[in-house]
Amino acid sequence: MATLLKLAKANLLFRPSFVRSVSDVAKYPKITTHYTIHPRDKDERWKEVDMERYVDEVDIVIVGGGPAGMSAAIRAKQLAAEQEKELRVCVVEKSAEVGGHILSGAVIDPISLNELFPDWKELGAPLNTPVTTDHFSLLTTSNRIPLPVFKGWPMDNHGNYIVRLGHLVKWLGEQAEALGVEIYPGCAASEVLFHPDGSVKGIATNDVGIAKDGSPKDTFARGMELHAKTTIFAEGCRGHLSKQLMQQFKLNEGSQPQTYGIGLKEIWEIQPEKHVPGLVEHTIGWPMDFRTYGGSFLYHLNEPTPTIAVGFVVGLDYKNPWISPFQEFQRFKTHPKVRTIFEGATRIAYGARAINEGGFQSLPSKLTFPGGCLVGCSAGFLNVPRIKGSHYAMKSGMLAAESAIEAISSESQSTAGLEPKTYAEKIQNSFIWRDLRDVRNVRPSFHNPLGMYGGLALSGFSLFMRGREPWTLKHGSPDHESLKPASQCQQIVYPKPDGKISFDLLSSVALTGTNHEGDQPAHLTLKDDHIPVDHNLAIYEGPEQRFCPAGVYEYVPNDEGGNMKLQINAQNCIHCKTCDIKDPKQNINWVVPEGGGGPAYNGM
Repeated sequence: MATLLKLAKANLLFRPSFVRSVSDVAKYPKITTHYTIHPRDKDERWKEVDMERYVDEVDIVIVGGGPAGMSAAIRAKQLAAEQEKELRVCVVEKSAEVGGHILSGAVIDPISLNELFPDWKELGAPLNTPVTTDHFSLLTTSNRIPLPVFKGWPMDNHGNYIVRLGHLVKWLGEQAEALGVEIYPGCAASEVLFHPDGSVKGIATNDVGIAKDGSPKDTFARGMELHAKTTIFAEGCRGHLSKQLMQQFKLNEGSQPQTYGIGLKEIWEIQPEKHVPGLVEHTIGWPMDFRTYGGSFLYHLNEPTPTIAVGFVVGLDYKNPWISPFQEFQRFKTHPKVRTIFEGATRIAYGARAINEGGFQSLPSKLTFPGGCLVGCSAGFLNVPRIKGSHYAMKSGMLAAESAIEAISSESQSTAGLEPKTYAEKIQNSFIWRDLRDVRNVRPSFHNPLGMYGGLALSGFSLFMRGREPWTLKHGSPDHESLKPASQCQQIVYPKPDGKISFDLLSSVALTGTNHEGDQPAHLTLKDDHIPVDHNLAIYEGPEQRFCPAGVYEYVPNDEGGNMKLQINAQNCIHCKTCDIKDPKQNINWVVPEGGGGPAYNGM
């Protein structure tokens, strides 16, 4: 066995011929059955199945019904009305309900909403909690050290609103429908379609009625094709189609690698005497070590019941494979200066989502391509020191819609799929570009020998300069390359949850409302079924069972000989995309499950 581990570390076990030669020592059961790994044209079970799709033609297809997608749809219809033109705009959304997969802190800057709907208050937009107070602190093991919040700096939230972003997105969906936007919830875009000239033609929605072993059920139904003059991709952070388009059109050529964080969040009902609507609190420091980027947020909402939103963000460039972001979040709540808010309180919701942290340096060098463009978090528009991206998502969606209308109106391009060519220039002339350039050195400031302490000093200087510094710092290597071997790191033993303030993972996932059709191929696909055991387990002690915030990945005994195998509990997946980002060999590829599956968040 020791010899096998040495060979695994040398990656020799990845050669199929060698795997066969040691089959009597270690078994490799088939894990992935998805057609993206095992094509149907080579599967006899699919030979007689009708694979024809229904086709519909529209003007603009928008993939993703979040803040960016809905704002793009609304702006497109507003412009069409102003120009007295007929325009079909279609939004496909993988969640069963609009807003059902949305998770964010969230404190929102209303600048984009003010532009999109100047009368949003009269229209009933759910922005009910203006920020009244900002607190920023450094946590040590037992104390809280206040840090200054300077007026006009990123942590100053004067004029912003604490919101449940899912509720705001649902409201945006209602406004879009009132304008005539066609919204198809429960329809996941699974494939990008191309014209013969290579330009994007539109998307295909996912097939349904496929058994777990990859065979067609009696209920099999082919997805539909939506063809458009231009397609706007608003999938959110690490969108699986956006990822393909970045590779296909080399959109990231010349950009630095995107770096990410995972944000975990809970909603609690607390005791009334502890409730301060409008209070915003952020911390850095404990429980993270000084070399690991991360911090907390705690927001007091103005709702009929005294409600708070609490969360924790861990940078996915962390090095110790023993780290569990979920456990770090649970541990944070037990801090002596934090736990009092949760005493006598009730946890009512939980969720998690990956977020972009690369900022200006990691933006795609090209935002458009023949037939479409990227908007919102699909493009990486997030301001790390402000911990905000919703207003950028909305604004980028609006600018993309304006560019798309211009392209459709001219129709003087050489490709069949129309490219919204003015979109990149509009972004560069907007507050999005200015803001992200001004804070470009904050996140990479934390890559220094002094870790968090050096990062605070360097980023403080950067913010004082407000983007005038003549240099641009670089990020480190991609997040999936950052882990050290488990043998070189200190193992972390997390305290047992008390069930009152800290909780176990499975009871937390139960609060997400997550549901997937059980008899379908796992949408967490592996390019090579051998790599989890031969590489991840052998070198890093199986980090996927710790970085996943939903208990999707487990290593379980494979046979009586002590061999282990990876088990994927795809029904638990809350679509956070962390595995797609952090997997050391980039062997995990997240694809869409059957439409409507996933979490059922209520205003997360």
